[in-house]
Amino acid sequence: MNKIIVTGGLGYIGSHTAVELSEKFQVVIVDDLSNSSIEVLDGISKISNSTPIFEKLDLKIKKDVKSLFDKHNDAIGLIHFAAYKAVGESVEKPLNYYENNLTSLIYILQEIDNRNLSFNLIFSSSATVYGQAESLPITEKESIKKAESPYGNTKQISEEILFDYARTNTKINITSLRYFNPIGAHHSTSIGELPLGIPENLVPFITQTAAGIHKRLTVFGNDYNTPDGTCVRDYIHVVDLAKAHIIALEHLIEKRNQDNYSVYNIGTGKGSSVLEVIECFVKNTGVKLNYVIGKRRAGDVESAYADNTKAKEELKWTPKYSLDDAILSAWKWERKIRNI
Repeated sequence: MNKIIVTGGLGYIGSHTAVELSEKFQVVIVDDLSNSSIEVLDGISKISNSTPIFEKLDLKIKKDVKSLFDKHNDAIGLIHFAAYKAVGESVEKPLNYYENNLTSLIYILQEIDNRNLSFNLIFSSSATVYGQAESLPITEKESIKKAESPYGNTKQISEEILFDYARTNTKINITSLRYFNPIGAHHSTSIGELPLGIPENLVPFITQTAAGIHKRLTVFGNDYNTPDGTCVRDYIHVVDLAKAHIIALEHLIEKRNQDNYSVYNIGTGKGSSVLEVIECFVKNTGVKLNYVIGKRRAGDVESAYADNTKAKEELKWTPKYSLDDAILSAWKWERKIRNI
């Protein structure tokens, strides 16, 4: 089996992608455990009936990145998830985000370049690169606005680095997947979203509030120019998102790509407001939620949902799961880890 390295592979999206990858590839997971747990490896192994190779490494340390490529010089590709990802925290600690998210990418690209490898790279990008888009749904041709947060800016800069590098090296194939808002958990409940501390993302805060971890949920602003005044996002089931990475990787391996750098939106194409997600949770679980309306949160855009036509047509990828499916899987996961 061909070997694929997955950085940040014990994180939320990384772990679900490692599961899907393991059906066709030998998986090497790299993680520094700064925002994840080694127990996730057991969950991945349980689902896939095989244990991925695990390397505990800090990709901000250049010699660690070199040792990774020395040890796994037979890898034909890499999926790069390793990054800090909380929008709010990035506003408060911008230097941490620039150091972590950019340094690791540069060191990986330098190793690929130094070794003159024929290589396939999938980059975990984000819809945050669009900022507040001028038109909806958002296509890949949408102009990149000034980022609303340092986190979003690290994704913009990373894409620029990848684009510039791809122009200098025809032996590398790179795809950036700009994904919208992943939610939910694997149907087995062996892995799911495990935010450390207070979650910044809506759905884990909903499920934790329903589980009694928090007294109430704060909705950040109800005065946006949206149907109900709350922010609108494109919520995609994490398993649909994980499958998109494998499809995008195979697209490169099989040399079906026209250019050696491409970008794709990965979303459902449907926007849901914060209040609609809360209503969806209550409807599907029967659990009432205590929530209050608070002030707007720095770094939040008003509305963002995908036009996923390009991914459907070129990658032949289509999301299968609904918002109901994703919300239910998130609640099932929460109940399991809380023993409810």
